[in-house]
Amino acid sequence: VTRHMEKDFSRYDLIVARESISYEMLKKCNPNTILACDPAFNLEAEYLPLPEKFIAGRTVGINLSPLIQKSESEKGITLLNYRTMIRHIIETTDYNIALIPHVVCEGNDDRIPLNILFHEFEESGRICMIKDCDCRQLKGYISKCCLFIGARTHATIAAYSSAVPTLVIGYSTKAKGIARDLFGSDEHYVLPVQQLRQENDMKKAFDWLNVNRNQIVEHLHKIIPGYSGTIKEAVKNIQNLES
Repeated sequence: VTRHMEKDFSRYDLIVARESISYEMLKKCNPNTILACDPAFNLEAEYLPLPEKFIAGRTVGINLSPLIQKSESEKGITLLNYRTMIRHIIETTDYNIALIPHVVCEGNDDRIPLNILFHEFEESGRICMIKDCDCRQLKGYISKCCLFIGARTHATIAAYSSAVPTLVIGYSTKAKGIARDLFGSDEHYVLPVQQLRQENDMKKAFDWLNVNRNQIVEHLHKIIPGYSGTIKEAVKNIQNLES
């Protein structure tokens, strides 16, 4: 944190940090800092009919964004890891795969890399592409997955809050912070894109998630109600500022 940033942060009457790593840093700059979950943890899901190849509870949801590709340590290593992991899922499990875009704006469209993967594995007969829809409908699809591998923060929050075991392909502090707040550690739950070195890195992380799936589901069912409730304290603090 630069001195200029510290001075800027100190000017606010209230700062709400959504994960503990940022909270600890911001608290040093401004004592009026509190910790509360991202409001997206409380988003209501909307359930649309599932595509033919989307089998509820037996489908791995996969999200990939151009944003993380820009942060990769070696050009092409991210897409290579996704490709290797998908092939591994098809060859060694009976899961189907749903490719789920979460951001589709020009210049940052998840559909571009996901379409590459869809066309490569379409002949397997076990992969589908979810069309663009609103955040509640996307959460509905994600909630029906047995496992989720995602790059977009709010896609992974949709999975966490639906008790879906999740591997975050992260690039920033927020991914690690949210995982630590939920599990006590980001190890096994966050794979920084900058650390992708071998084409099997993501495949290995998927295997750990799959083996520990039941325990993760149980843990999320226990922790999410209390965790998502922390937003109420943030609302009270904001209301106090307005009164």
